[in-house]
Amino acid sequence: MVSYKELGLVNTREMFEKAMAGKYAIPAFNFNNMEQMQAIIQACVETSSPVILQVSSGARKYANQTLLRYMAQGAVEYAKELGKNIPICLHLDHGDSFELCKSCIEMGFSSVMIDGSHLPYEENIALTRKVVEYAHQYDVTVEGELGVLAGIEDEVSAEHHTYTEPDQVIDFVTKTGVDSLAISIGTSHGANKFRPEQCTRNADGVLVPPPLRFDILEEIEKRIPGFPIVLHGSSSVPQKYVEIINKYGGAVKDAIGIPEDQLRKAAESAVCKINIDSDGRLAMTAAVREVLANKPAEFDPRKYLGPARDWLKELYMHKCKNVLGSAGKA
Repeated sequence: MVSYKELGLVNTREMFEKAMAGKYAIPAFNFNNMEQMQAIIQACVETSSPVILQVSSGARKYANQTLLRYMAQGAVEYAKELGKNIPICLHLDHGDSFELCKSCIEMGFSSVMIDGSHLPYEENIALTRKVVEYAHQYDVTVEGELGVLAGIEDEVSAEHHTYTEPDQVIDFVTKTGVDSLAISIGTSHGANKFRPEQCTRNADGVLVPPPLRFDILEEIEKRIPGFPIVLHGSSSVPQKYVEIINKYGGAVKDAIGIPEDQLRKAAESAVCKINIDSDGRLAMTAAVREVLANKPAEFDPRKYLGPARDWLKELYMHKCKNVLGSAGKA
């Protein structure tokens, strides 16, 4: 058993309290490798933002659980080396079983998500409660989920949205004891969140997706005032990255994300954690494709992963400053 406190990590409790009081959201950036971790820490130190390092089940398999533990510890020390001891949480994204959550807690995670949203309601409650009872013994915070997001991300897949039912939230939060709740109000996983035919064009001819269901969010806030809310599937899919990828041989078609002004509005509510993964994948892939297309003789990974890291850092600094409002809140 490794305690996250030994690694210099924090759980989400104080993070979320401050975020709700300050009307901003904590960035939850997914990572799989060293370059992504470096970019996240550099961006958050330079903007003085707290951060949640988010690891999916697939990322854990890819990177190895032992290496991830030391990478998280390294992230804490790296931030200090860069000049700022920012709050850093290590969080399991979309844990699908008690056993996975337990294993992550034992390997030093300071927060876990148990996603029972695909289960019948009572089974979701039972599974979530079991994880909460175990996690709280070690002061690890737990995120649950009500409602289903469409789209594909790693091993999480669903064809259709199921919006969160506001009338269920009090019962769910009370019976499970969760510390935060992921809800479904129109975000979705992956880069292809909306089809073009679902969108309208604004005055500049840009495709604009349907707005998030802020009415559902407001109803949820009325029922559980002051309770931390989480948005998954919140990448905005910057078209500049899509265009670069496609220019240099990619085939990322009809990739439309969540407008950043909608996320900024959400961050000023009880939404205090916003997950961003696909945007980072697009930024890194665009950088790698551009380097390899313009320098086809290049075979040193540092020469294309270095720019990929730089582009990712730039993107995440923008998110902290202009979208989530977390800059200066560390």
